Amino acid sequence: MVPVIDRVTGEGEAYFAKLLGRSQLEAPGVREAVEEIIGQVRQRGDDALLEYTQRFDGAALTPETLRVSEEEIDAAWRAMSPRWLESLRRAMESIRRFHQRQVRQTFMDVGEGVMVGSRVIPLARVGVYAPGGRAVYPSSVLMDVIPAQVAGVKEILLCTPPGRDGRVPAVTLAAARELGITQVYRVGGAQAVAAMALGTASIPRVDKIVGPGNIYVALAKRALFGYVGIDMVAGPSEVLVVADDAARPDYVAADLLSQAEHDPLAAAVLVTPSTALLQAVAEELERQLDTLPKAEIARASLSSYGALIHVSDMEEALEIANEIAPEHLELAVAEPLAWLGKVRNAGAVFLGHYAPEPLGDYFAGPNHVLPTSGTARFSSPLSVEDFVKHSSVIYYTREALEKVYEDVGILADSEDLGAHARSIRIRFEEA
Repeated sequence: MVPVIDRVTGEGEAYFAKLLGRSQLEAPGVREAVEEIIGQVRQRGDDALLEYTQRFDGAALTPETLRVSEEEIDAAWRAMSPRWLESLRRAMESIRRFHQRQVRQTFMDVGEGVMVGSRVIPLARVGVYAPGGRAVYPSSVLMDVIPAQVAGVKEILLCTPPGRDGRVPAVTLAAARELGITQVYRVGGAQAVAAMALGTASIPRVDKIVGPGNIYVALAKRALFGYVGIDMVAGPSEVLVVADDAARPDYVAADLLSQAEHDPLAAAVLVTPSTALLQAVAEELERQLDTLPKAEIARASLSSYGALIHVSDMEEALEIANEIAPEHLELAVAEPLAWLGKVRNAGAVFLGHYAPEPLGDYFAGPNHVLPTSGTARFSSPLSVEDFVKHSSVIYYTREALEKVYEDVGILADSEDLGAHARSIRIRFEEA
């Protein structure tokens, strides 16, 4: 069921190449559909949103019901169990505490007649996309909203698709209420991204859009980048487990399935030098699938983008992990800290046998919005930095400028920019 790649014998190299090129954002016809949706929202605003919500979600809305009322948000919150709210609040505390460590301050360097610095300015308005339907993730609402709040963003709105009855998942609304978010709109897909990027009569234009979504959401974010900031263009979820003989096969199999159940296109990969562990994990996967509620999705994921990779040693295992550059990397080994320094490319690293990936999804504190599809080679997790911008500040007195103006003029001349040079030199010419 799960493809086996043996890097020692060379078996399965073609499939390994498929894993390296695993971005699934090139589905035929989707790009054109997304461009059509964006164009309609640009031209027709709320009317297009209502039409697409009826077509794709089966919900008949009016301009007055696009926004979820505060009464409906409160009702959803009251319907949650006290124990669920307690867990949510504890997760919020961990996430907020972690992100507060990321805050950067404005600074000014002052010298003789010179002051240069950088002002840190929060974005004014941010839009959060929260999936609905098959995928409902209140945890992503926490991960998207809390760093924005820590950064000082004053206005945060949320778009999420409704069900056929027009209602928004109660857990999403309850999480929004706990965070103090009252601007919630019943709109999803590419049309929600277009509305937040371009603005409509009901939904204000935002400075940045964050949050996970399907291929339509991802391609809409990519198409509208430039009109609006985005967090990243994310693909399906991924986990790569590097394991040695110290790992328990049942733990490893459970961790692989925790990602495989997300999506038929999700990637779940084991890399190990232990043939005994590899075989035991293969058997555990079959055993655990028999009792998994989303077994059909997980089987499709494991057969399409799962892999059990045998390597010669741990050094090669880490080389492969860096080459694949996974969203989530688990080091299920005897001495995880000894190998951490070898990791170059991963969205998040989980150390040891008692830090499984779902701990990061919900509770530990670091953000779970992570680079996928190999983009961990050059990208980072969502952070407070994503919700601020920096403006440089420069001040010189006349005396300070006089000490350097000839240098500036010479450099401007070398670029054949005479007006630049004149702008500097005119200040020291005889009247």
